Amino acid sequence: MARLQTKTFETPDETRTVPRALLRVVNLDEVAVGHAVWQPGWRWSTDLRPIAGTEWCENHHLGYALSGHLAVVTEDGETIDVRGGAVYEIPPRHDAWVVGDEPFETVEWSSARVVGVGPGSAGERVLATVLFTDIVDSTSTLERVGDRAWRELLFAHNARMREAINAYRGQEIATTGDGFLVVFDSATRAVRCGIAMTHAVESLGLRIRVGVHSGEVQFIAEEVRGVAVHTAARILSVAGPSEVIVSATTRDLAEGSGITFDAAGRHVLKGLTGEREVYRAAG
Repeated sequence: MARLQTKTFETPDETRTVPRALLRVVNLDEVAVGHAVWQPGWRWSTDLRPIAGTEWCENHHLGYALSGHLAVVTEDGETIDVRGGAVYEIPPRHDAWVVGDEPFETVEWSSARVVGVGPGSAGERVLATVLFTDIVDSTSTLERVGDRAWRELLFAHNARMREAINAYRGQEIATTGDGFLVVFDSATRAVRCGIAMTHAVESLGLRIRVGVHSGEVQFIAEEVRGVAVHTAARILSVAGPSEVIVSATTRDLAEGSGITFDAAGRHVLKGLTGEREVYRAAG
């Protein structure tokens, strides 16, 4: 629940020093806000790529430029210049650099928790919670509303998904056409994010389903791999409209969180041995 509070960047919750930049982060419960100063000569592909371990910056940025000049190019070759006084949004898979002799100073409401934080050594196995989503009856909805209205719906859907991802500190790995693959370092936050996602799109007339599983994964470049990823994808197939279905492992890790789980039966998941017991998160 939101509460009345205020913090300043003079006394941040976290200070992060990365090559040619200083980042300060304040946390307002589930929301993180970042203040960054990128020095002249800074470029993501030179200074942060070695930390991120990805070909492009995979973070989604939403912020307000206080001063300076930032140039951005996306994987598809689109370019934009962000100057002081501008509000901006930058999708994942881009490069960026400071233009001129003045630092680029900005405040961001997304990605503040993860900018400049590496996912671990390439190939290192880490415990994570994997979340998949997709839109229920997306093809029939497209046929019913038409291409233009569907694009607008999908844009609004993606924006609301990313708001939830940022609020619950998730790391967006990929979009899957009409869904998302997201990784969390907390089972509880992953489940709460899934519940928030189902509610977030209701006013759009859309329903989504969510599958969640916890296990060891490997971060390799911009991808996440491992049996846990495949398991989460198979659990997604069990979920119905507006349902968040989780594995027994995720339920056990979220024990004591206050989330209620109802048994959703035992299922044979394609490509995996034996039956798996899954649970429905209430909320």
